[in-house]
Amino acid sequence: MKKLGLKSWVIATMIATSSVSAAELLNSSYDISRELFAEINPVFEKAWKQKTGEDLTIKQSHAGSSKQALAILQGLKADVVTYNQVTDVQILHDKGNLIPANWQSRLANNSSPYYSTMAFLVRKGNPKNIHSWNDLVRDDVKLVFPNPKTSGNGRYTYLAAWGATNLADGGNEQKTREWMTRFLKNVAVFDVGGRGATTSFVERGLGDVLISFESEVKNIQKQYGADNYDVVVPEVDILAEFPVAWVDRNVERNGTEKQAKAYLDFLYTPEAQQIFTRYNYRVYDNAAMDAVKGQFPQVKLFKVEDQFGNWEQVMKVHFNTDGILDQLLAAGHKS
Repeated sequence: MKKLGLKSWVIATMIATSSVSAAELLNSSYDISRELFAEINPVFEKAWKQKTGEDLTIKQSHAGSSKQALAILQGLKADVVTYNQVTDVQILHDKGNLIPANWQSRLANNSSPYYSTMAFLVRKGNPKNIHSWNDLVRDDVKLVFPNPKTSGNGRYTYLAAWGATNLADGGNEQKTREWMTRFLKNVAVFDVGGRGATTSFVERGLGDVLISFESEVKNIQKQYGADNYDVVVPEVDILAEFPVAWVDRNVERNGTEKQAKAYLDFLYTPEAQQIFTRYNYRVYDNAAMDAVKGQFPQVKLFKVEDQFGNWEQVMKVHFNTDGILDQLLAAGHKS
């Protein structure tokens, strides 16, 4: 009996010890970030092991960022979120009280360790001669990008087009509305997310121009061959922030607060910043950007807040039911 008791104690101790020395994080991320975090995660896991002695496994969940946020509100126990739009993080506070109101001030650069802008992927040789936003409203041009109702990628595309046109029109909203009606009428397909839009353009051969984040279109060009596609970055474009946050309520329940915070802090380190540039994201680290001079063309970037007010106003005015997006789509169907 004593031997049996000792054996049981040893087994129990081993189980307890193994549970202490291992942890798991779930990163809820946007549709087209799979490959990016597949490279980042093992680097952090190794660094965490060396620093703490703890084995850490980081798992991923991917979809359109708005769908991902909804999944968390419905019970997905993600420890961290790495999204492509502020509103998809903000809703975790507004609708679920899962994070505090000041989440955006907890990390540098509005909790955005990297950023991008919108770009056009066209077929090799640029047969439709696409160079600017204005070229996208010609009758002979068909567009592919995600649905702004379901995708942060799609919303940034819509806002980039509106903002650039509004600047060119000197703030004449009526002219901008007319332009946007033509722009939206040229959409060949609205996909749910960025990866679906890529499939429609590349594999199904739909449309003349795929609009997505600069990082994504350059990665597509690399994946499918520079001899098949060209990338065009318009001279006036939008600053697309990629906000991150630990989900306070979930990390408290999961016991992963220190791991989650350290993981997001790691995204700001020189090592992670260099990985972002390899995936064609722009970063705030000057040394990382200097190392890839020529990779990113000079662009005049405007902020969402400068053109549209805050994100709450943007969602209410443009993307809610019967908002301006719905009005423009209806006008396009009538014309």
